[in-house]
Amino acid sequence: MKKREPISHIMTKTVITVNEKDDLKTVVEKLKANTIRHIPVVKGKEVIGIISRTDVNRLTFGALFEGQENADEAILEMLSIAQVMTSKPRTVSSDTLIRDLAEIFVKEDFHALPVVDKDELKGIVTTTDVVKYFLEQYD
Repeated sequence: MKKREPISHIMTKTVITVNEKDDLKTVVEKLKANTIRHIPVVKGKEVIGIISRTDVNRLTFGALFEGQENADEAILEMLSIAQVMTSKPRTVSSDTLIRDLAEIFVKEDFHALPVVDKDELKGIVTTTDVVKYFLEQYD
């Protein structure tokens, strides 16, 4: 097993983001269209928040699914991204070791973390990325 591998080897480098001024419908559309669960909120290249599929699901009856679109539309129009996102999220740098990242995920309630180098978003890394990496070690 490679013991000192940085997360730059497993992170997603092309990150789907939203701007703080976008609306929540844009978040829902991007989550659905890209089959993702977390979206960093950016101001320029700086990460100012993160919003997850779970955050949106807590607000709606099923915006990410089918059947309750009308009720969900009203809720999504009433709230802003800033009201729903986790502000100032924890971030990691691209040279963080995968093992250290795994410890963060185990000890804290995160499932995805933005990867930031020099105050600029470089990627996103998830628990799924870590599990896939560890599974590859058994091939």
